[in-house]
Amino acid sequence: MIIAGVYSFNGGREYIEKKYPHLLEEIKTVINHIKAEEHITKESKEKTMPGQMLYSPISLNNAFKEEFSKFNWNNKRVKCQYPTEYYTNDFVPDKIKGAPFREIDFLKEKLGVEVQFGKYAFMVYNVSAKMTIFKNLGFIDAGVEIVPVKQFAENMSTGVSYFEQFVWDLDKRGVADIDIPVLIYGISNDHPK
Repeated sequence: MIIAGVYSFNGGREYIEKKYPHLLEEIKTVINHIKAEEHITKESKEKTMPGQMLYSPISLNNAFKEEFSKFNWNNKRVKCQYPTEYYTNDFVPDKIKGAPFREIDFLKEKLGVEVQFGKYAFMVYNVSAKMTIFKNLGFIDAGVEIVPVKQFAENMSTGVSYFEQFVWDLDKRGVADIDIPVLIYGISNDHPK
């Protein structure tokens, strides 16, 4: 795969190139080692493209996990302790089933990486909430978000968001005082159609 777009949110590119140049090289190597054509494994059941073979987000995510693990990047999961003091006296909650958690895809030193082939809301959540939470918990001080460019996303299921939309919204949103430095890579297949 290739890096087809680069966007620096809140000085992310500058910060990461200065503090983590060695980790940035590992991230670039991971992206370059993934062969997109090996992940055209999902047969569409959608009305707009029945039977068409598409890139599988699950397969792509597994490839990223495999490649990042070669460089000793690990995911980080944090248990959530939900507060109960905000319930009204009229409400008695059931016990929460399972152990709620938040997770960042890849972490090394204090750099977090998220790979997102999902809906738009997940991209925004990663940069505007999750990465800030992980910074506040002391695990990261900057992040990298890896997302498909539009041309690549068009060969996935409908609804997958893309770099251009994400960048436009972040640019128009602006930076808040709680935002951390984030470098956003828009990725594509090796030979775009």
